Formats: sequence, structure tokens, C-alpha cells
Amino acid sequence: MLSFGYRAGFGLFVVPMTEANDWGRDVLALALAVQNLAWGVCAIIAGGLADRYGNIKVLIGGVCCYALGMMAMSVSSTEFQIVSTAGLLVGAGIAGTSFGIVLPSIARAVPEEKRGWAMGIGTAAGSFGQFLVVPVIQGVVSVLGWQMALVVLGLSGFMMAIFALPLAKYGSVAAAGDDGPQLSLLRIASLALNVRSYQLLIFGFFVCGFHLAFITVHMPGYLIDLGFSSQVGAWSISLIGLCNVFGAYYSGVLSGKRSMRKLLTWIYLSRAVAITLFLIMPVTLASILAFSAAMGVLWLATVPPTSGLVALFFGTRYMSFLYGIVFLSHQLGSFTGVWLGGWIYEQYGNYDGMWLAGITLGIIAALLHWPIVENDYSANLSVSANA
Repeated sequence: MLSFGYRAGFGLFVVPMTEANDWGRDVLALALAVQNLAWGVCAIIAGGLADRYGNIKVLIGGVCCYALGMMAMSVSSTEFQIVSTAGLLVGAGIAGTSFGIVLPSIARAVPEEKRGWAMGIGTAAGSFGQFLVVPVIQGVVSVLGWQMALVVLGLSGFMMAIFALPLAKYGSVAAAGDDGPQLSLLRIASLALNVRSYQLLIFGFFVCGFHLAFITVHMPGYLIDLGFSSQVGAWSISLIGLCNVFGAYYSGVLSGKRSMRKLLTWIYLSRAVAITLFLIMPVTLASILAFSAAMGVLWLATVPPTSGLVALFFGTRYMSFLYGIVFLSHQLGSFTGVWLGGWIYEQYGNYDGMWLAGITLGIIAALLHWPIVENDYSANLSVSANA
């Protein structure tokens, strides 16, 4: 809850930090884009370390990077400094405290038939954190200013270490089941990437990152440009988080009962429809809230079926690492969505091109997920290892 609540609130700092440091919006957009890219790259490293040494050690390391990075953001006054803190350090922290590390522990803690439901609850918790934390961040910024708000967030971030401790029982290497042959991480990646359905899952998840990161970072500024107050932007992001509590939970439930690739196809098509309706309708407070609610239901609803497909394809032994590879694609999409949004805004003074790109990519993602074959490919790893 805290990990996703903090990162969902970074868009609230775009306007005040830009004005205070006399930057263009592309500067902080670049930093947050690097954050998403660092998150993706570090997710693979963190996943490999978690599979080797246990998830709890990675979680604690991630907490330290995350908390220190937010505190360091408060004194970053140059482009290099903000990219190093908000980008690299916080990105590494998020990688160590997010789904790629937490969900495998959850998957190991329950019987296989309840796996989708349990991961839906874990995903919904992140969304509920977004709902709870973002308005609090906006309130702290209003009372203390953006610099002190970042210091407060950094100090409170250390609490994540306390809440991570119960995962130790299900985050160990032994809990993953280590009876099979041992493979190097490069060998595991090579074998998995030869599976066509896994390739399609990787390419499709790029679009999820593009949508989420662009809206999270640029929606508050977009609404300010249209004449709405900064509080409306905070409400929008918060409402997305609230509605995704239900979207993520029921996505997890459906992932255990229905075809996961069909579920992903409909989620991406629905996103394209929601963005289209938002663009063609007059932008009012009611339309903003309706769009936020619709996107919220679809927001992280992709995570339970995506992570569920990784578990179905290859089991849970190397799930942290193999989900990390899929998630890197997500974060490449996030990098593109955040950075390109800032660049387009500085070039053209609006976000119109980004909204149209979001519609197009939503349709492409739906087409990519439809041909996925939901089979167990874990035998490929064992056979290749024995050979």
C-alpha cells in the first residue's frame, strides 16, 4: 500500500517543483521516466536475487533505497540530481518493494487454485494505498510545501520494512520449492524467451506501462492546464486507486476461473474505449471522475492475469525473475509514456498526441494477447536442464 501510494503521488510534484526550479515539465518528466526504467531493470536484478537469497532481504534493501531517494529529492536542484534521486534511487527502491517481489511470496503462501484470488488481493492493496496516500500527500504539500513533504514521505517510508517482515516465511528459497535442477539466470531467460506466448505477454505489457505512467504523472498537470485546481488532479489519481481495489480484486478472481489471455484482451480494449470517450466528451468535473473511475477499474487489473500466466507457464520457482523480465517491458512503456508526454507538451503545448497514442496502443495490446496459448511450459526448463 505504501510503496504504490508514494509513487502514485509523484505527479503532484511536477508543477510545484518545475516552478520552483525554473524547469520545463520535460525535466521532471525525464527523471520520472528514468525512475520507471530503473524500476524495470532493477526488477530483473531484484527478482534474480530474491529467487536465490529470499524475498525479504530484497524488500528491506528496496525500502532503504526508496526512503532515502525521496528524502534526497527534496534537495535536488539540478537535472542531474533529480534524475539520480527521483530517477535511479527511487526507481531501485520501488523495484525492491513492488509486485515482482511481493506477489511470488503471496503465490507460494496459498494453494494453486486460490493463487489468482490471492494475487488479486495483493494487487488491490497497492491500489488502496494509491487511494489513501495520494490525498494525504496533497495535504502535506499544501501545509508544509513540496520540499518538507518529500522529507516526511521519506521518513515514513521506512515503515515499509516493518510491514514486510511477515512475508519472510513465504519469501524464502525453500518456500519456492527447490527440488528441480539448478539453472543459471541467463539460461532460464533464454529458455523462457523461446516460448511464443511468453514473448506476446512481454510485448503486450509495454502498453500497460505506457497508459499507467502517462496518466499518473501528467494527469494532474493536464487538468491544471484546463483550469481545474490541483486538488482535482489528486482526486483523479485517488479515485483511480479506489476503483482499482475492486478492479484488481475481481480480475484476480476471474483469473482463477476464466481464460487469462481473454481477460487481458478485454481489459486493453476497454482502456482504448475509455480514453476515446474521455477525449470526445466535454471535460467537466463529472467526466473527469467518470474517466478516473473507469480507468481505475482497469488500472492494475492486468497484473493478476499477467503474473498468473507467468506462474502457469513456468511455475513459481523462478517467478520473481521471469515476472521481472515481463515487467521490464512494462517499465519501458512507462519510460516512454512519461518522457514522451513531457517532450510532446514542451513541443506542442498539449497532450493530444499522447491520448491518441494511448488509444492506438490499447488496440494493439488486445491483438497481441489474443493468440496467447495458456499451457504449462515448465517442463521445457527441466528437460533442457537435464539435457
